[in-house]
Amino acid sequence: MRRCPVLAILLLTLLLPVVARTAETAAPETIDKDSPKATPAGATFTAPAGWTMTTKGPVVVLDAPEGDTHLVIVDVTAKDADAAVAAGWAAYKPDFKRPLKISLPQAPRDGWEERKGYQYETSPNERLVVSAYAWRAGDAWTVVIIDGTEPTMEKRGAPAGQAIGSLRPKGYARESFVGKKANPLDEARQAKLKAFVTQGMKLLDTPGVGLAFIDGGKTVWAGGLGVKELGKTGVVDGDTLFIAASNTKALTTLLLAELVDEGKLKWDQPVTELFPAFRLGDEATTRQVLVRHLICACTGMPRQDLEWIFEYKNETPESALKLLGTMQPTSKFGEVFQYSNLMAAAAGFIGGSKAVPGKELGAAYDEAMQARVFDPLGMKTTTFDFAKALKGNVAMPHGEDIDGKPMRAPIGLNASIVPVRPAGGVWTSSRELAKYVEMELAKGVLPGGKRLVSEANLLARYEPNVVVGADVTYGMALMMDKRYGGVQVVHHGGDLAGYHSDMMWLPEYGVGAVILTNADSGVIIRGPLLRKLIEVLFDAKPEADEQLRVAAAQRKAGIAKERERLVVPADPAAVEKLAGRYVNKSLGDVKVTKNGKTVTFDVGEWKSAVASRKNDDGTTSFITIDPTLGGFEFVVADKDGKRRLITRDAQHEYVLDKN
Repeated sequence: MRRCPVLAILLLTLLLPVVARTAETAAPETIDKDSPKATPAGATFTAPAGWTMTTKGPVVVLDAPEGDTHLVIVDVTAKDADAAVAAGWAAYKPDFKRPLKISLPQAPRDGWEERKGYQYETSPNERLVVSAYAWRAGDAWTVVIIDGTEPTMEKRGAPAGQAIGSLRPKGYARESFVGKKANPLDEARQAKLKAFVTQGMKLLDTPGVGLAFIDGGKTVWAGGLGVKELGKTGVVDGDTLFIAASNTKALTTLLLAELVDEGKLKWDQPVTELFPAFRLGDEATTRQVLVRHLICACTGMPRQDLEWIFEYKNETPESALKLLGTMQPTSKFGEVFQYSNLMAAAAGFIGGSKAVPGKELGAAYDEAMQARVFDPLGMKTTTFDFAKALKGNVAMPHGEDIDGKPMRAPIGLNASIVPVRPAGGVWTSSRELAKYVEMELAKGVLPGGKRLVSEANLLARYEPNVVVGADVTYGMALMMDKRYGGVQVVHHGGDLAGYHSDMMWLPEYGVGAVILTNADSGVIIRGPLLRKLIEVLFDAKPEADEQLRVAAAQRKAGIAKERERLVVPADPAAVEKLAGRYVNKSLGDVKVTKNGKTVTFDVGEWKSAVASRKNDDGTTSFITIDPTLGGFEFVVADKDGKRRLITRDAQHEYVLDKN
C-alpha cells in the first residue's frame, strides 16, 4: 500500500526521539580488510574491505567505494517494525519521503526473533535500490537501510550481503555442530525431507521435483515428486530429466581437473598461452587470467547475458568467445564476486579443445564431457542434446502468468544456453546428478574403486577465490558455506527458464542431496531444503519450515503487488506511440505486433505479450509477462521526434532505435 508522503514525514518526525543515541560522531574509517564491527548498541557485523564506515550517534553508515551506495545500520527502540523503520529513516535521512511499495514479514533467524522487510518505489531510469529491514531481538530493534544504485549493488552485492548477512544481536551465540556426530539419513529422516519438499511444492504450486539423498557416500534414495507437466498424469521419477542449468559449471571444472591430471593444462597457466585467441575487452585483465580464473567469478567481468539471450539463434561457441572480447571488467581483478556465464563457457570450450584437439569447440567439449565425466560416472542419460532430452523421460518447464497462476511455459528461451552450454546446458536426473555428488564425497574415486581424478585437483576447485557473503566463499563453480553451525557445506544452484536446481553435500559427513524442479517457483525450495537437511542431521533448531512458509508467501505477495501497476492489455494510447520495429546492434531486432488488444514484443528467438506501466517519473515501461519470460522491461525513451526504447541489466544499458 502506498503511504501518503505527508504522513510518512510526520511519522518520521514523531519517532525521531525514540532512536537510541549512544555515541558521538566518529571520523570516517576506511576498511582495509573484512573486519568485525559493532553498532553503538552492540549488534555485531562484518564491515567489508574497501568500504568506508562512519558512526554518528546510533547510525552506522557503510559507503561503497563508488560513493553512490550506502548500507545503514541504526539502533532504535520502537513499539513495532513499522515504527522502527520510520525511526531508522528519520535518523539517517530525515527528509526521506519515497512511497512504500510493499512490506513483508521475514522468518526469524540468527538470533532475530522478529524480522520485516520494506521495499520502496523507484522508477527504472533512476536505477536505484531502496529498501529497509527491521529486526528485533528482545526489546531492541536494529534497522538496516539499503540506499544505492543498481550498478553498484550488482557489482558490490557480495560484500553488501556479507555485511547484512553477518548482522547479529548483541550477545548472540551462534549454533555450532563442529565435531558433532550426524544422524543417519534413515527412512524416517528421508521421509521428513520428502514431506518438507512436498509441502513446499504445495505452497508454491510447483508441479514436479526430482530428489535424491546421499548418506555414507552412497545414494540412499533417488526419486521424484509430483508431475512432469501440469494437466498430465506422467509422474516425476529418479530418471526424469531436468535442465541443471549452472550446476553444469561444476561438471565443467571436473573436466578441467582431469585435464590438469593429464598434463594438458595447468591451473596457474595463462589462458592466452593455452588458447591464444582468448581475449577480453580489457588487455590488462586478459593477461591476468589463469585457467583457474576462468570460472572463479573473481576477474571483475560482470554478468552480460542479454546479448546472448536476445541473439542466440546464430550464436556458436566461437562467436560466444568473440563476445568476451567486447566485454569490460567493472571491478578490480580479485576484488569482488561477479558471476559471468560467458567466462564459464570459455572454461569449458577451451578445456574441450585441449581434450579433443582439431574439432569444432562445441563438439570437442561435448565429446570430452561424455568420455571423461558422464561415462565414468555412469550418467547414461545425461546430455547436452536438447532434441534427445525432449524425446525422453523429461520434465517440462513452468512459470506463472501475470496473476501468479502456474502454467506450462515454452522451452524456447532455454535454447539460448546451447552456444554457452558449459555454463549451464546439461540435462540430467536426480539419480545421475547424485552419482556426481557421490564422486565428490569420495574425493575423486568411483564406486568400483577406480580413481577418476586426483584428490589434489578435485579439491583445488574448493579453494576460495572470492567472498560471496557471510561465511560463504566461491571456488571454481562451487560455494563453500559455513553458515550452518560452522559445518562445511559445498553447494551450487542452477537457474534457467522454468528450471531451478541445487546440489549440496557435507564432505566431512558423507552426506548430500540433489533437487531439480520444473517451475520458476521451485527456486524458493532450495535454501530452506539445505537448512532442513542440517536440522535433520544435527537436531538443529527448527527454522526451515517457517523459512519456507514465509518465502512462499513473500513470492505470492510480490507477484500480486507488481500486478497492481501493470495494465493488461497494454495501454492503447501508449501502444499507439510505439514503432513497429526497433533495433540495437548488440541485441538485434525487437518487433512489435498486435493481435486484437494483445501486444507482443518479438525478439526473433522468443516472444512475449507485454503489459504497460506508468512509472512515478512519468515514463512508460512495457514489460514482458508470459510465463518464464516475464520481467524484461523496455522503457519508452522517445526524444527529438525519434522513437526508441531502453532496456537494461544491472550494469549495462541498451538503446533500441526505431528501424
